[in-house]
Amino acid sequence: MGQTITVTSREGSRPEVRFFDTNRSLTGMDIERYASLDDVHWKRPPDVLAQRLFALGATAVAIYSNVVTVEAPVAAWPELEARIGHIIEHLFNYYGDDAGWSPEALGAEQPVVESPVVESPVVESPVVESPVVEPVL
Repeated sequence: MGQTITVTSREGSRPEVRFFDTNRSLTGMDIERYASLDDVHWKRPPDVLAQRLFALGATAVAIYSNVVTVEAPVAAWPELEARIGHIIEHLFNYYGDDAGWSPEALGAEQPVVESPVVESPVVESPVVESPVVEPVL
């Protein structure tokens, strides 16, 4: 469930900046800026995305509509670029190993649902013999 996002990346004018263009809006017309993980206060899609990017090593994140701007150390980009693209691509997926909104991906505790084990008593049905009916000639 959830639609995979198409992502393309391009270099910024500074070597530590990359832009990730998507085929869907992540913020509407709002600009979301995150200078650090301390700036993430909610669980909206741009907030969740920023949290994940900071966990990978981003130093700043800005999201405006369908563009995600990420700053990270220059030496980290060869490995980081593909990983960030993958995280954005699967942000709205709910099922599967790459799920973005599953409770596991969000770091939420799993609800423990204990199904009660109901042992049904074994009731033996009485054996009823049917009477023998002889045909009438």
